[in-house]
Order: sequence, then structure tokens, then C-alpha cells
Amino acid sequence: MSGGGPARDVAHGPYTVRDLDALPEGGKGFELEDGWLIELSPSPWHNWAGQRLARILEEAAAEAGAEVFVGVGGEWEIGTPAGIRKPDTFMVPREVARAAIEERSLRQIPGRELLFVAEVVSPGSGSERTDRVRKVSEYAALAVPQYWIVDLEPHPRVRVLELHGDAYRQVGLTEAGTVVTSVLEADKPVTVTFDPADLARF
Repeated sequence: MSGGGPARDVAHGPYTVRDLDALPEGGKGFELEDGWLIELSPSPWHNWAGQRLARILEEAAAEAGAEVFVGVGGEWEIGTPAGIRKPDTFMVPREVARAAIEERSLRQIPGRELLFVAEVVSPGSGSERTDRVRKVSEYAALAVPQYWIVDLEPHPRVRVLELHGDAYRQVGLTEAGTVVTSVLEADKPVTVTFDPADLARF
């Protein structure tokens, strides 16, 4: 996820979820980290990769007959130990997303409901270290079964981290031109197979 550091043109923090929601467009362009608003500025290429990955997951889930919802960053808020994250792509049980939608006023999904999460790294951005280091420990603390770190430069590749005990272990690093194959835990196992190069194709 691309970021530009602490929020600009807002009062000095620390901030709360209420402050985040009070921003224009409900704080769509920000995450909340340890009481600070972190501005997100993803590129169109970055957003496209997240959307492509979501479609790949949706197709795999439909084929498996799994009752899951696949979301993309921006509109959905995920509660974590740090505050609020907006992952580029995530998967939760369908009933969890349905409850949030039916509630209408509820935008936040508890992080412990995540079945899968992925972040697309924007090199050189303020969020690169967060995606590669900080969120590894955050998502592990929430017991999210798999965390994928997606790089688009210098060429697409997917790093698959799988939870073992209370920490992640890298179980795969797949470069463009080869195939990622992973099984995601849900009410029915979801087998995902694709070439990372697909994430950059239009």
C-alpha cells in the first residue's frame, strides 16, 4: 500500500477512529497507526494489481464453493493492534462482510476475522517498510493464516507468508513467469493458482 507519511492539513494528533471517520470521504485515504493518521496515495498500477488479485481470489473461491467475501482497500477498515488498516486485498467469511453491510454504520471488520490478507508494495514510499516489516507482526498477532507481500517492480512477484505458531514463515517466493499455488483456509479450502505477471496485465 502506498503512503506518504503522517496526514497533512489536519490538527496535530494523537487521533482516534472517530477522527479518521470525520475526515473527508470518511478518511478513505488514510490508515490509523498508533494514534497517527497515515496518508495513502496508491498509484493506478498499484490499485490495478490489488483488484486483479481480488478477482483471482474470487474466481478460486467460487470454484471451491467457499462462503467468503474478497475485499479491496479503501472502503473497508480492518481493526488491528495498531489501529485501522486498509489492506490492498483481503478475504473474510461471507457472513462477516454481510453483517457489516447490513449494519450500514459499521465499517470496521475485526482483524481476527481475516482469512487472508495481501499488501502491494510501492517501492520508496512511506509504507514500504510498514508492509514488509510492521504488518508482518501485526497480522501474525491477529492469527491471519496467510499474508502475501506483492512486488510489482522490477517485475511482479509474490511472497507467501504462512502462520506457524505465533509468527509467519515464508513458504514461497514466486517470480513472474512461474506459478503461485497456495491453499487458503475457509469453510472450504480455496486453491489459488496464477502467474504473478497476471497482476500487471491489463
